[in-house]
Amino acid sequence: MVSAADLVYRHVKEQVLTGELEGGRMVSEGEIAATLTVSRTPVREAFLRLEVEGWLRLFPKRGALVVPVAPREIDEVLDARAVLETHALADVVGRPDDLATLVDALDGAMRVQQQAHDAGDLPAFAEADAEFHRLVADAGRNSLLAGFYRGLRERQQRMTAESVRGRGAAAAGVLAEHRALRDLVAAGDVEGFRRALVTHLDNTHRGGRTR
Repeated sequence: MVSAADLVYRHVKEQVLTGELEGGRMVSEGEIAATLTVSRTPVREAFLRLEVEGWLRLFPKRGALVVPVAPREIDEVLDARAVLETHALADVVGRPDDLATLVDALDGAMRVQQQAHDAGDLPAFAEADAEFHRLVADAGRNSLLAGFYRGLRERQQRMTAESVRGRGAAAAGVLAEHRALRDLVAAGDVEGFRRALVTHLDNTHRGGRTR
């Protein structure tokens, strides 16, 4: 049975990851308690857990601040993603059957993302975006690197949601760039993929401006 504190934790974290609770916003225990029809005690417990994980910063008697995504965090996450995804592709290109399986999986992820875009479902769009890139990272045979990449999933999901919120052209651009990345994967073009991936990440999360 899921405890009230776990229910609150999952709800608030999902709101943060999808951008419904935007970075810099203050949220009160009372607000969440009223939304979920629970007492403030489980809300307080969930807030403390989310503070430990770095999603919230608590202020006594005022509530909790949704911690904004810091520029340095963006740079570090994007750098790590570019390195790990390129490394994974370099590994899988030597295995034609696995490469074909990866391309099929990327096609499926793009279909889901297109459907989310058409429906205006931003959380599903961001989730499908994270899945597309996870598929590439998991295609390599280094389980340690794949595990590290999965640890970035929540951060990249949140970053994507914030980057494309209210920007239909940005979301459409993500889809177009995913199609280009998919074609480079299918061609086994590791260097072309690396260059396109760096550009894609810059366009999505840095507005096309590298550091």
